[in-house]
Amino acid sequence: MNKVVYIPAYFEPVGKNKTVKVPTGEKKKGFFGGEKDVTKKETQWEQTGWSDCRIDGERLANDLAEVVCGLNNEGYEVVSVTPVTSGAYDWNYQLQSGGAGNNGYGGYGYGYGYGYSFTNSLIVTAKKSA
Repeated sequence: MNKVVYIPAYFEPVGKNKTVKVPTGEKKKGFFGGEKDVTKKETQWEQTGWSDCRIDGERLANDLAEVVCGLNNEGYEVVSVTPVTSGAYDWNYQLQSGGAGNNGYGGYGYGYGYGYSFTNSLIVTAKKSA
């Protein structure tokens, strides 16, 4: 008996470093006699979104390890792990007028195009051990 498991890949998070004030737990007397928290500046990474082209390889490896461990515990032996790839592209083309005095004759065009592929998911095939 065989079993097939689909493991989706996720894009990696993207972000930036941000400087924030973090309380130290200490208090100090304020100018008018009150107490206020003592803070220090720290740089922390803040997620701003998700990549549109880079896969979170570490998460995918952990997800694969979890599936393989689960299959082994159920008495299956992994036969193959097959990556599934997807792709994305973009392009643009513009035609501009040209010629003497921009009268519309003798124009030229320009543009660009690119494409790339990425791992979309993994398919794990396993066989029941005897």
